[in-house]
Amino acid sequence: MTPRHSMFALFVALAAGIALAQPYPTKPVRLIASGAGGAGDFTARMVASGLTTRLDQQVIVDNRPGGLVPGEIVAKAQPDGHTLMLVGIVIWLSPFMRDSMPFDPLRDFAPVTLAATSPNVLVVHPALPANSVRELIALAKDKPGALNYATSGAGNSNHIAGELFKAMAGVNLVQVNYKGANFALNDVLSARVQVMFATATAAAPHVSSGRLRALAVTSAKPSAVVPGLATVAASGLPGYASESTLGLFAPAATPSAIVRRLNTETVAFLNAADTRERLLKSGIEVLTSSPAEFSAAIKADMARTGPILRAAGVRTD
Repeated sequence: MTPRHSMFALFVALAAGIALAQPYPTKPVRLIASGAGGAGDFTARMVASGLTTRLDQQVIVDNRPGGLVPGEIVAKAQPDGHTLMLVGIVIWLSPFMRDSMPFDPLRDFAPVTLAATSPNVLVVHPALPANSVRELIALAKDKPGALNYATSGAGNSNHIAGELFKAMAGVNLVQVNYKGANFALNDVLSARVQVMFATATAAAPHVSSGRLRALAVTSAKPSAVVPGLATVAASGLPGYASESTLGLFAPAATPSAIVRRLNTETVAFLNAADTRERLLKSGIEVLTSSPAEFSAAIKADMARTGPILRAAGVRTD
């Protein structure tokens, strides 16, 4: 290496050292989340509270309705760690449900950590003669197109869960879309629709009262959210798994030191016993990771779930 090259290398190293030595954060951090209410908003507010303490700087939740709006904002934000988003699977599965995207989920974001997951529960109206996943599949095959399932919006977790179920089981359940989960669940309770992949917290009181029958949980493994309930995979549909997963992202090109700091502080907060307990009571399980593990999980989900959504013609635009 020539003296000139040595001086240049030294300059780059010094510049990098100075950049890493800069304090972070230097101003309030904006945490973009989905619309107010629901598991995503609740988790975002808990994470914001925890990071406010751990970063010694205010972290403010900015709710933005619409599945892709948080991604549009963060993709254009300065990559300095002061604009983040806590969002779910719609961010990385939307390319399979739309003709155009305002961002590239693999190129435009720096994954920080997985944060939480919420399984759905496969429920049916008690009048339906199906007491298990196997019986539901048999009934649907015997009467193709005769059974309906309720969703709270195209591309939502309960819709994706239903389409995966249909594709893997080889059955024809007719989607009935509602403007909100409460409307969808009410029509299952009144037997206007027979099936729903409902959130655990919404379904629990109705399952306890006998107004709904829970057949299985959609997570890959049994969930602490619904203890004692078997998975769909173990109940007649091997390999099935569908969960509403949330993760923390920064803009692409955010310095790796900032990403590591955010990962360390977020994972420590989420794995604290009191945090895990509060989230679990709201039907949410903590699920943390390294940035590399989060990135790999996104790519795996896109490879597994994306083609099924595309083949099923699921659309959100």
